[in-house]
Amino acid sequence: MHSMAEPTAILIMGAAGKDFHVFNTCYREREDVRVVAFTATQIPHIDDRSYPACLAGPLYPDGIPIHPEEELLSLIERHGVGEVIFAYSDIDEAYLAERRAAVEGAGAVFRTFDVDATMLASSKPVIAVCAVRTGCGKSQTSRKVISLLRERGMNTIAIRHPMPYGDLSRQVVQRFATLEDLVAHDCTIEEMEEYEPHIRNGAVVYAGVDYAAILAEAEKEADVILWDGGNNDTPFYRPDLWITVADPHRPGHELDYFPGRENFERADVVLINKIDTAPPGGVAQVESNALEHNPDALIVHADSPVSVDDPAAIEGKRVLVVEDGPTLTHGEMKYGAGVVAAEKWGAAEIIDPRPYAVGQIAETFAKYPEVGAVLPAMGYGEEQMRDLQATIEACPCDLVLVGTPIDLSRVIEIDKPHLRVTYDLAERGGALIDAIEHALERAEAAD
Repeated sequence: MHSMAEPTAILIMGAAGKDFHVFNTCYREREDVRVVAFTATQIPHIDDRSYPACLAGPLYPDGIPIHPEEELLSLIERHGVGEVIFAYSDIDEAYLAERRAAVEGAGAVFRTFDVDATMLASSKPVIAVCAVRTGCGKSQTSRKVISLLRERGMNTIAIRHPMPYGDLSRQVVQRFATLEDLVAHDCTIEEMEEYEPHIRNGAVVYAGVDYAAILAEAEKEADVILWDGGNNDTPFYRPDLWITVADPHRPGHELDYFPGRENFERADVVLINKIDTAPPGGVAQVESNALEHNPDALIVHADSPVSVDDPAAIEGKRVLVVEDGPTLTHGEMKYGAGVVAAEKWGAAEIIDPRPYAVGQIAETFAKYPEVGAVLPAMGYGEEQMRDLQATIEACPCDLVLVGTPIDLSRVIEIDKPHLRVTYDLAERGGALIDAIEHALERAEAAD
């Protein structure tokens, strides 16, 4: 009797985001493969759970387990894994090579996710804002694009890269139009940092787990879809205009980190941000790399000016600087908008929070010792938020400068004088709107 070949056992390496999208778009309905597990890393408290059956589909009635990445090699052996798919972002090439060697040494094939297969088509024009690293300035670029389109009477819906860190079955499609929606969806600080600025800018944001279902809902109310990428990941939707933000504070990273290099080499627009605070040599290096590796891209220059309500309150003060967490940790930036503001307006001293860190904040500093003398606003759960609040309370300072994209005092109690540092995109010239309008004209002509 003829017998069907056994499906190939596949394991997807991820970080609660692109990994699920890779499964949904590339493997969920294939009977010739069987995804036996996900592994999880980068984000705390996202392993030891499962991708639920309601999302995994009829081929996976028991769902798919999620394990810590530390179990990768034992999982390959236990399940007879034939292929391992690497499906997370902001990873340097050396780390990727090490993971490849380990997987191949265990007898499995190692592949990175298929960029084109994971980009879904939309019935509406799509503008994608991506980056070469986390912390380059995607958020203010996305807000700028939405504002430019709003001035032209176009309703632009932002779809944000996933951060499903809670109950996945309840996060299939999420819509955020008000600050109350952030509470209703039990968002972490990291999620609020991405959604809240859009909401305050008057935009509706979608996110979740199933990005085909999300797109179907967003298209009902959108003239244009704005893909707001996470870390340095590639777009989930096929863009009519692909904008990649590069950071001249980290020149060369545009070529050395996965999958940001894909964004850099495939972009229609390379937007070099933070020119107002970057060394000229860094700007020149990014420009040179763009001309060599993506000569057809339009190069746009932009500043990222910071502002506070009361600059005089900073002068002469001993300040604690709180910055965006992921930018400092796996983004490897040594400072952000808070430090820029402290130096610009004459703070006497930046207080090192490390001696005062407690609980999971102390663990974050131990895991990322290169963070230095600023406080990452880590808040992936209630305990971590409490530890962040306790760390701020313990720091002997005159003023807390909050350089995260959200009003941090809305989610934790800050018992000291504090100022928010905000930042926007200030383009040099008007090439960005020209590129947007040309892309929309091409999309309309193609329909």
